[in-house]
Amino acid sequence: MLFPLRDVIPSRTTPLVTWFLVGANVLLHVWLGLGRADTRDAVVTTWGVIPAAFSWLSAVTSMFLHGDLLHLGSNMVCLWIFGDNVEDQMGHRRFLAFYLLCGIVAALAETWASPESLLPMVGASGAIAGVMGAYFVMFPGSRVLVLLFLAFYVSVVEVPAVFFLAFWFLMQVVGGLGRSAEGASTGGVAFWAHCAGFVTGVAGAYVLRQRERAHWDWREPQRPS
Repeated sequence: MLFPLRDVIPSRTTPLVTWFLVGANVLLHVWLGLGRADTRDAVVTTWGVIPAAFSWLSAVTSMFLHGDLLHLGSNMVCLWIFGDNVEDQMGHRRFLAFYLLCGIVAALAETWASPESLLPMVGASGAIAGVMGAYFVMFPGSRVLVLLFLAFYVSVVEVPAVFFLAFWFLMQVVGGLGRSAEGASTGGVAFWAHCAGFVTGVAGAYVLRQRERAHWDWREPQRPS
């Protein structure tokens, strides 16, 4: 098991949208956690994506709801690590639109995979998968510091970002195929949502990135030759 801790590329701009998204997700989860359990269940049922009763509004609102602290924490760590650099190259407004688009496509994919499911789907993982897909395209030379679990062996290692992200995507495909083979519709990890979000992110990176920002000196004034 690989769990990302940080990447090696600093952001050259203030990642306002990434900060906003992390803050909104955390604050909403805390607010719901402090309330009554039946209120939280009602919010999840109302604003989560229910494939059998899909709505475009819930496809957006579901991105800001999470099942538990582990679900929230793992998603926000990945958004924090990869989001600032992708936002840096896209710009704030493009990045926000991109993030929401990836989340909506992810919700559509899970609805396609389990069209009769009445279980609400929540979480930002589909949108964050899109961010990871964009990072895969934009920063092929980057490296990621990860926590490595192998049975009883635990270590911190640095691996190429393309390896980590490709491995993560492969695990989602394998998981999705496994669930499809079992005909599972009892909840769990939304593997196809992750796959769809990642692929959308790869495509979106080519369309939405501002190529002049790929150069490290793009914010510096041009020196006379």
